[in-house]
Amino acid sequence: MSAQIQAYIRRAATVGRETEQIGPFLATFTPHSTNPFVNYAIPAAGAEPTPDDVAALITAYEQRDRIPRLEYLPKLAPAVEPALLAAGFAVEDRVRVMECAKGEAGAQAVPAGIELIAPTTDAELLDLLTAQHEAYDEPEAPTGANVAAARQALEAGGLAVLARDTDTGEPAGGGICTPIFDGVGEIAGVGVRPTFRRRGIAGAITAYLTREAHRSGADLTFLMPAGEDEQRIYGRVGFHATDEVVFFRLVFSRAATEDQSLP
Repeated sequence: MSAQIQAYIRRAATVGRETEQIGPFLATFTPHSTNPFVNYAIPAAGAEPTPDDVAALITAYEQRDRIPRLEYLPKLAPAVEPALLAAGFAVEDRVRVMECAKGEAGAQAVPAGIELIAPTTDAELLDLLTAQHEAYDEPEAPTGANVAAARQALEAGGLAVLARDTDTGEPAGGGICTPIFDGVGEIAGVGVRPTFRRRGIAGAITAYLTREAHRSGADLTFLMPAGEDEQRIYGRVGFHATDEVVFFRLVFSRAATEDQSLP
């Protein structure tokens, strides 16, 4: 399954982004955002990058005022890590990968007073993005460009769900499933605003997206929990840990030095 997920990550990362092949790296760039989590490179399976390959990758990101960054499954390309460390990269995080095959997702009740809808209007997409930004402590409010990007992802085959209060219509949380390719989809961005937490909303969002992804052609869904609490929530839905993804970031990046607002 790891090779299948890595191939999916490489393909899905190109949706809505500019790309450039640099040696064994697929570099992706989001035009409307410098956020490092939507600007990163992915090595090919079995990649053995040279120092010149890594230097060219750094140059490509810094020329675009982006922080050089990578996300990938390390066991599929073990020669990449030493090459990155030698060039001044450091491990930013190692995150578990959890999988749920078709038919494995369990039922999760939607909490009383909450409804789950598939957002279609710009207002509903903005509510979804606003809830996600608050859930993830994003310092800036979502913009029209963010709404347009979300709509583009839906038009490319992605899925989304907005959780909101049934009485007031106030957004409570939401999440997405990236476009399904070759029978694989990623559940991502599941977040609940602080005032709505500990009511089972995150589990209901995850179960909804997983079922919809399987109905839409995914034989396998996967996600990356932020921590143990999230891993327990996803485990109750039917996901189980199988692998890990490593995040690398250049330690002394010109882009990071010039933009002190980046984490």
